[in-house]
Formats: sequence, structure tokens, C-alpha cells
Amino acid sequence: MLKTIKLLAIILALGLCIPERGVIPVKNATAKDWNSQSFWFSPWGKSGVHKGVDIFAKSGTPVMASTSGLVVYTGNIEMGGNVVAILGPKWRIYYYAHLDSIHTHSLSWTSRGELIGAVGSTGNAAGKPPHLHYSVLSLVPYPWRFS
Repeated sequence: MLKTIKLLAIILALGLCIPERGVIPVKNATAKDWNSQSFWFSPWGKSGVHKGVDIFAKSGTPVMASTSGLVVYTGNIEMGGNVVAILGPKWRIYYYAHLDSIHTHSLSWTSRGELIGAVGSTGNAAGKPPHLHYSVLSLVPYPWRFS
């Protein structure tokens, strides 16, 4: 049991040490293509807050992995439409939603800048301007950041 705990602690520590070095996930996007203040903007969706950043682009614009990692999910969900979730450095999940198409598959390794999908308006973005909903979620709790 002690060996297992030590091994898990080492794996956790190694994951936290990997540098992130992210890139903007939408090809040719600039800071003008999204509002960085919109992350916790209200009202968005059923939860009352918008837990991500929307990067607007033409439908079909390539979406690249913002960082290297393991693709843990690809598929279609009600609110996100066509989505990709990647487990990356620092034990973070990188979530890409409203994709027109998906160009990767679950349990594959993806490198930073690799094509994973295309901008769209699927899920609850149907009928709205095409965009990528991009979120970064930590699997490691940071209690001192709670308010």
C-alpha cells in the first residue's frame, strides 16, 4: 500500500512539473477574436456563468491542441455539441466545444499545435455565430484560491 501511495505521489508531482507552453487553439486567431473578461460573465447557460472563453472564427477554421496531452474524450454532448477533452500538463483538462468536426480520437496522444477539430456552432451554440468554447479545468484542487 505504501509503495502505491509513493508511486501516485511521484506521478502527481511529475504531472505538475511538466511545462504548459500553450498556444491559441484557433488558427490565425488574435486577442481581438475573444473577450478575455467573458470567462465569468453572467448570464450564460443554465449555471448562470460562462466557464470558458469563446473564440470566434469562420465555420471550419482549424482548431489545434493548445498544449500536448492525452485525448481523454471525443464525442457529442448536449450543451457542448461536438467536443474534445485533453489531459495536459499540470493535471489540467483542456476542453474544446461546439466543434463542426472532430479530427482526433479518444486515447490518442496529441501535440501542441496539432489539428483536433474545426470551429462550428454545435450543441447550445446552434444558430449562433460559429466559435470555439475553450476551457481549462484543473483536476488538482487549489483550496487557497476558493472565495
